[in-house]
Amino acid sequence: TLTEGRFGVTDVVALADNDDREILRLAAALESQSEHPIARGIVQRAKELSIPIEGVTGFRNITGQGALARIGDAEIGVVGPTYLAQQGVDIDHARVAGLTSQSKTVVFLLRNGHPLGAIALADIVRPESRSAIAKLKEMGIQCMMLTGDNRTVAKSVADELSLDDYFAEVLPADKADKIREVKARGLTVAMVGDGVNDAPALVASDLGIAVGAGTNVAIESADVVLVRSDPRDVAAILGLSRATYRKMVQNLWWATGYNTVAIPLAAGLTAGLGFFLSPAVGAVFMAASTVIVAVNAKLLERSTNRADSFGRA
Repeated sequence: TLTEGRFGVTDVVALADNDDREILRLAAALESQSEHPIARGIVQRAKELSIPIEGVTGFRNITGQGALARIGDAEIGVVGPTYLAQQGVDIDHARVAGLTSQSKTVVFLLRNGHPLGAIALADIVRPESRSAIAKLKEMGIQCMMLTGDNRTVAKSVADELSLDDYFAEVLPADKADKIREVKARGLTVAMVGDGVNDAPALVASDLGIAVGAGTNVAIESADVVLVRSDPRDVAAILGLSRATYRKMVQNLWWATGYNTVAIPLAAGLTAGLGFFLSPAVGAVFMAASTVIVAVNAKLLERSTNRADSFGRA
C-alpha cells in the first residue's frame, strides 16, 4: 500500500553448481501461477532474459510464506525466510546475508526441500506515501505499518516515511491479532489494505479502508473503499469525515437553539408582553431555519474540493 508494489529482481544467487538462469527458470515457472507482486517481478525478469516459462502441476500457496508446485518429478518451492526457519533449513551464505542487510526482499528456491539459490527483489516507496504520512501526522494521527517483510526492509521503509511504529514479519493469520494489540492500547484503529491477506485485519479494525485496485476479498471486508490506489486519499477521506462531523454538530446546535427561541414565540408565550408573531411571519422563520441548515451543509462542498485536490497540485 505504501510502496509501488512492482518488485524488480536485483540479484540472483545460485548455490552449489546451479546457475542464475536455471534459478530464474524454475522460479518463474512456479510463480507464473501466482498474482503476488513478488511473483510478477520474477516472471517479468525471466521474460526479459527470454527464459522459457514451462508449466507446473499441483500448485499450492503457503499463505504469507511462499508457494510450492511440481515441475517434472521434483517439488519446487519459492519461499521466504519464515518457511525456511519452520523447516529447519539454514542457508549460510555471505552474499545472501548481504542482500538481506541491504533492505531487499529475498526469496529462496527449493527443490525437494533443498536450497538451490536465492532471488533478491526491491520495491520502491511511493512518492505520494510521503505526503500522505506527513498529512496524517499533521492531523494528529499516529501512523504504523503492518507488513510481512523482514525487519530490515520494514525498518528501512519506516525510517524513510518517519512512521511512529512498525510490525515486521507478520503472517497474514496474525495481522488481525496485531490490530487487536494496538486497540488494546486504547487507540481507535483504521487499517488500510489491498490484499487477501489484509481482509482479517480490515475486519478487526475500527475502520477498514480498502484500496479500490485491491482484491475483492479486501474490498468486501472494508468499511470504506478508495477508488484510486493513492495513499493520499486516506488523509483526504479522514479530513472529509472530520469536516462532515463538524457540520453535523453545527447544524444540531443551530436547530436546537433556533427552535428553543422560535417555538415559544410562535406559541404566543410573549403575547402578554405585546409581542406576537403572525402566521405568515412564523412560516417565514420556520422556512429560514431549514434554509440555514441546508446552506451550512452545502458549504461542506468546499471541504470535498480541498480533499480531492490534496497533494495533487
